[in-house]
Amino acid sequence: MASDTTHRPRLPRGRAADLALACGVFLPVAVWSAASLIREPSEPWPLTALGWLLIVTACGALYLRRRYPVAVAVCTLAATAAYYLTSAYDGPLMVVVIVALYSVAAEGLLRAAVALAAVTEAGVMLGTLAGNEDINSIALFMLAGWLVAVVALGAARHGRFAFAEEEARRRATEERLRIARELHDVIGHNVSLINVQAGAALHRLKKHPEQAEEALAAIKESSREALRELRTTLGVLRQVDERAPTQPAPGLDRLDELVAAAKPAGLDIRVHSRGRARELPAAVDLAAFRIVQESLTNVTRHARGATAVEVRLGFGERELSLAVEDDGDATGPVDRRSAGHGIKGMRERAATLGGELSAGPGPNGGFAVTARIPYEN
Repeated sequence: MASDTTHRPRLPRGRAADLALACGVFLPVAVWSAASLIREPSEPWPLTALGWLLIVTACGALYLRRRYPVAVAVCTLAATAAYYLTSAYDGPLMVVVIVALYSVAAEGLLRAAVALAAVTEAGVMLGTLAGNEDINSIALFMLAGWLVAVVALGAARHGRFAFAEEEARRRATEERLRIARELHDVIGHNVSLINVQAGAALHRLKKHPEQAEEALAAIKESSREALRELRTTLGVLRQVDERAPTQPAPGLDRLDELVAAAKPAGLDIRVHSRGRARELPAAVDLAAFRIVQESLTNVTRHARGATAVEVRLGFGERELSLAVEDDGDATGPVDRRSAGHGIKGMRERAATLGGELSAGPGPNGGFAVTARIPYEN
């Protein structure tokens, strides 16, 4: 079977790229400067040898341009200045300075790049004042423009890469928080139910052994559900070559399962719906399910004296509204439901989709969680 992969030449990276750049700059400079070895010599051979040594030094220094950008720029600038002061041949060694200057700016060292550009312009100007007839005022003006353009291009490249790195970090943070919310909701809800059901089973085991079977069956079902949802959530961390989970994300169509799972904890849960039910976007459906799930978890964990919970869903034209209210005592000095990561995670879910969520003492006593989530963000 033929492979669909297209083999394309890959550009060198890392040190190989630095070596390629150094050789790529040296080649045209060497070809241009070869006249000093072919034509009738215009200077003594020792000066010619010194000129070639300076060329090799300036071009070779580019190999270290990313590790030591400022030092390399200073080295190339000094070697270039010495070359033009001692050699009778006018080679294109200034190209090396331009490349080194760009590297300094591309590494984000803008002040150093501006300072080196100013030193370069000032050095060429001093050479002109000293009697170098090859450089006039127009050439100085053009050189200044080149230097400014090189620094600007290097700074723009650094800004573009810095923005890309920041965007990648932001996306990684958002994904990490999303996974953390999923794990918190899945594990927190089911483990809380298991804890409550285990306590009920122990209590019944002593007085009514025949009734403990119901609580143990609920524990088994809750643990199975916890494992299933945990595998689904951890599927996003699988490697590319592994099979992705095929189980769809939970939604409000599984609300009956939440109610059934919480009933062994002694809660009378009633669900009311208004408006015409509609197919929700996957993200909205999942967020609504997790908010209801976390709210029920908080009731089983922290509600003092709660026996009944009312879940209200409202399908509006543009948004879904939901409320979860219990009849427990929320007037104590500390309500643990307002602390921790549960409420914060629910708020983040709603805010991510352009909605909002509030949690606190309800109008009829107890604790209430209300949220609205638009269908389209």
